[in-house]
Amino acid sequence: MQKKILFLVAVLSVMALLLAACGGGAKEPAATQAPASGGESAAAPAGAGNADAGKKIFEQTVVGSNPGCVTCHSLEPDTVLVGPSLAGIATRAATREDGMSAEDYIRQSILEPDAYVVDGFTAGTMIGGWDKALTEQQLNDVIAYLMTLK
Repeated sequence: MQKKILFLVAVLSVMALLLAACGGGAKEPAATQAPASGGESAAAPAGAGNADAGKKIFEQTVVGSNPGCVTCHSLEPDTVLVGPSLAGIATRAATREDGMSAEDYIRQSILEPDAYVVDGFTAGTMIGGWDKALTEQQLNDVIAYLMTLK
């Protein structure tokens, strides 16, 4: 009987950790700016991104009401959490689509998650709504950070 109780506690603990990793934790503000209002698209750049600010956004477990980037994307090569590892994303993104810059590829991949689905992953896995969860500047910051990952 005691073994069954310990097993149940262990299973419940693991489930609680998984829920927290998927955005079940407390909300953290993405930055001091408010998200774009009125359904504005973040597709047009607002200005140069700040990689340090982008790293802070990337590392948040919750951004707006979405699970944060780090919840699903590892920065370790060949380590899959939910989505592909982003180690070396700046280098890979530059060669994914002919005539498209790495920055544009990353931007479109964030704003339209199913535009380019990496081999071995399923369309519809990455949540959308980043045009509402992030301001244009925050999106530029995240892209600037990802561009440091060569």
